[in-house]
Amino acid sequence: MLTRRHHASESGEFLAPTYGTRFFANDLAAFRMPGNGMTPQSAYQIIHDELELDGNPSLNLASFVTTWMEPEAQKLIMENLQKNLVDQSEYPQTGLIQHRVIHMLASLFHAPQDQDVTGTSTIGSSEAILLGLLAHKKKWQNNRKKKGLPSDSPNLVVGGDVHVVWEKFCRYFDVELRTVPLTSDRFVLDVAGALSLVDENTIAVGAVLGTTFTGQVDPVVELNDALEKLFRDKGYFVPIHVDGASGGFLLPFLEPELVWDFRLSHVRSINVSGHKFGLVYPGIGWLLFRDRSDLPDDLVFRVNYLGAEEETYTLNFSSNAAFVIAQYYNLLRLGKKGYKQILENCRENARFFAGKLSESSFFTPIDPSPSLPIVAFSLRAPHAGREMEISSELRKFGWIVPAYTLPPDAQGLSVLRVVVREQVSKNMLEHLLEHLDISSQILKNPSLSVKGSPLVC
Repeated sequence: MLTRRHHASESGEFLAPTYGTRFFANDLAAFRMPGNGMTPQSAYQIIHDELELDGNPSLNLASFVTTWMEPEAQKLIMENLQKNLVDQSEYPQTGLIQHRVIHMLASLFHAPQDQDVTGTSTIGSSEAILLGLLAHKKKWQNNRKKKGLPSDSPNLVVGGDVHVVWEKFCRYFDVELRTVPLTSDRFVLDVAGALSLVDENTIAVGAVLGTTFTGQVDPVVELNDALEKLFRDKGYFVPIHVDGASGGFLLPFLEPELVWDFRLSHVRSINVSGHKFGLVYPGIGWLLFRDRSDLPDDLVFRVNYLGAEEETYTLNFSSNAAFVIAQYYNLLRLGKKGYKQILENCRENARFFAGKLSESSFFTPIDPSPSLPIVAFSLRAPHAGREMEISSELRKFGWIVPAYTLPPDAQGLSVLRVVVREQVSKNMLEHLLEHLDISSQILKNPSLSVKGSPLVC
């Protein structure tokens, strides 16, 4: 053994420094698997160094998803990455934890005590929305067939502020999408416009808590009242699916008196993003139904080839359990008081930032006192429409701040958006304001930018 170890050392196999190996001098075939492998240290370092070219997640103010978790949560994630969530016969405690989280969220969203709430974890909000709407489509079809009525022309009514996944659902599952356009001064769902599109073939109406575009909240109570009246007048019940988006994990703590959830009669399903303000790393969403009857039984699959009979209602089958466990950790660790403290800080910082923009002669926020920690803002005249240039200038400082146009019929307005997550401090926002000021000066005088980099004095 001693001889072999000495021989290997002389050959350089064990002594070669990471950056001294041949792998760092040879060209790598980026899109073809190499014929020979390499040391784990070399593989790690090559990938690690390439990923340094990515943006800094802490400065990525475009992203709604969590970019920091406590070391204990990260430890639990690493300990459970290898567990397959669907295999609950082998990992019964993991299945129990998922069940606990669903009921914790059901309580948070005021599910009626006398109803059999049910739900599932998902990879994120997109899967949850697809599953929720699929259940509403199937329930509508089943009800129509029982009455001997046609069931081949379902439609879905939404506002122009919804996420692209709503359009995906309609395209993937053969449902007519009926969209209420936005206007130049209204960026949320118009209830009267929605009701004009609803008929007996409507499987659901969508509402959003914190739109991707402006961070504003759809008028869910007003929508519910209108659908109640429609039910009384015409006799057909149209459910509401609430996309919790950013607000689902915010409003129960910041504005618990605000009614948008299962307290409303037509809200039959809610999805929420655990990886947004649920404070979990990307990879976890939740879907809840007000009652088990809202999830048609013929959509639930029962399998026994994992060791025991289990029910599954997901688009995928296998997924790791780590982020379900991480969500449970946050709920236990923070409690209502902890979540409220963190999220109040986020909103306070967002309002500070929006307030400073309001005082600016160059920028104007969509909402100077946002209800959620999301600040959408645009340039004042005469520079309106040059938001893309501001976004590009901010990139030179490392900031990732998206610029985009709003959906029809508000596409004439371009905005920038900053998501004030837990990790985004007031001090960071003060630096961002400084860099916004420099970037705005460069729009007026391009000579201030030398070799593509702003002059910072």
